[in-house]
Amino acid sequence: MSPDIEAVLFDWGGTLTPWHTVDFAEEARVLAAAALDADEAAHERLARAGDAVWGRSRDHHTSATVADLFLEAGLSHDPSLLGGYRDFWEPHTYTDPDVLPLLSRLRVDGLKVGVLSNTVWPREWHEDFFRRDGVLELLDGAVYTSEIAWTKPAPQAFHAAMEAVGVADPAACVFVGDRLFDDIWGAANAGMRTIHVPHSDIPRTQVGHTEGEPDAVAEQLRHVYDVVSAWRSAG
Repeated sequence: MSPDIEAVLFDWGGTLTPWHTVDFAEEARVLAAAALDADEAAHERLARAGDAVWGRSRDHHTSATVADLFLEAGLSHDPSLLGGYRDFWEPHTYTDPDVLPLLSRLRVDGLKVGVLSNTVWPREWHEDFFRRDGVLELLDGAVYTSEIAWTKPAPQAFHAAMEAVGVADPAACVFVGDRLFDDIWGAANAGMRTIHVPHSDIPRTQVGHTEGEPDAVAEQLRHVYDVVSAWRSAG
């Protein structure tokens, strides 16, 4: 018999937020505005740096920060000048309307709720976005990989998320995500049950070496509650 479910953990981008196609060339241009020694090629160097950093995340599961993007590009930067970069991303950060009622229902049922996000951004930004959308107080814990050494699908990242919500047994956790490699394959390898939310059109350059087989699929985020409830009823 499987252990009772104690926690439901979520990916962020493409799962708790709707999927968006992002213009990464434009992202690099706005990021270059924070460089102190920028030249005409700074945005191109930052674009290549982004490819390198996220390539290492995909292939070696190592984390990075915004500062690492500049280091990779051979540039120095002023964090106080990142406002335009954050503004560029903000339209892509809004929480899916299903999130607030879903997390509320899970918590009413006595379940812990957490987030594990592959991100280069600081915790403060993510918490600002969750606070803006009225869901920050519904999270029992969150792990942003900019603060740890690993990214999904490394099992250490999932174990950190478990610790953040106070659960010791991965078999008592459900992980919900949109990516079959980072989220589903990674969480399953860490010992968790998995729910795939197929919202996203993942670029081929972001697809890892394996696509996991989820334990369940939720076509809409709100259906996660029904899946979890059915598993709990089945014992």
